[in-house]
Amino acid sequence: MRYFFHIAYQGQHYNGWQKQPGIKSVQEVIEQTLSKILKSPIAINGCGRTDAHVHASQFFFHADIEKEINPNLLYILNKALPSNIAVFDIIKMEGKPHARFDAVQRKYDYFVHTYKDPFLTNQSSFYLLNDLNFDKMKAVVKLLPQYKDYRAFCTHPDKYEHTICNVMEADLFVNPKGDRLRFHIASNRFLGKMIRLIMGKILMVGKGQLSFDEFESELITLKPSKISLPAHPTGLYLSKVTYPYLNLEPRTEFIHSTQGTEWISIGV
Repeated sequence: MRYFFHIAYQGQHYNGWQKQPGIKSVQEVIEQTLSKILKSPIAINGCGRTDAHVHASQFFFHADIEKEINPNLLYILNKALPSNIAVFDIIKMEGKPHARFDAVQRKYDYFVHTYKDPFLTNQSSFYLLNDLNFDKMKAVVKLLPQYKDYRAFCTHPDKYEHTICNVMEADLFVNPKGDRLRFHIASNRFLGKMIRLIMGKILMVGKGQLSFDEFESELITLKPSKISLPAHPTGLYLSKVTYPYLNLEPRTEFIHSTQGTEWISIGV
């Protein structure tokens, strides 16, 4: 029987979701914990592959479990997992739906703060910046849903069959003080480090290091006009995953509080 697990995790202590030899991953920790509880090897398949130190306020994985599960598995699993991984729901599925390939939309949020704050260290990316041009940043963000090919915003584009992404939403928000930002984007798929590369370019626009025309030319020519490093992984959240047959609201309070009414969508 196939089950979907609805979870969230803080990624700062993990080298991403994907299990890899010799490093600590979210997938490995969950697989080991489930296998110990169920007393048999359990392999799991996640809805995506978050980078090292990236968070997920909503994430799904599926697992095939042959025997009937304990009704208290949710409680037992949460007690056994570390505090930075939470399981919200275990859903019995019909047939063989796939947590990764069946997802029709993924939403990400990227948070930036421009002043040193020890309480935001693991939850938002710190950039000591002043006088960012929010209007110019918003203008380039609004370009994103108008284009489909994101080859210029990918570290290794040739490893993909294609670099087409259907970006459905993109917006930029700022708090009233102007010292915290939230970049929001939704698409059917994302390429390697795509969001962090876009965020790095948005910050360059805000600092006056990259123009609107240069940013748009990367979307048109599919080549970077100016090289930049990906934005820091801390501050990036996979915040919503949607399936044709499953559309649950995120359960984490942090992401809701930071998306609240104190954030203002910048007008252009």
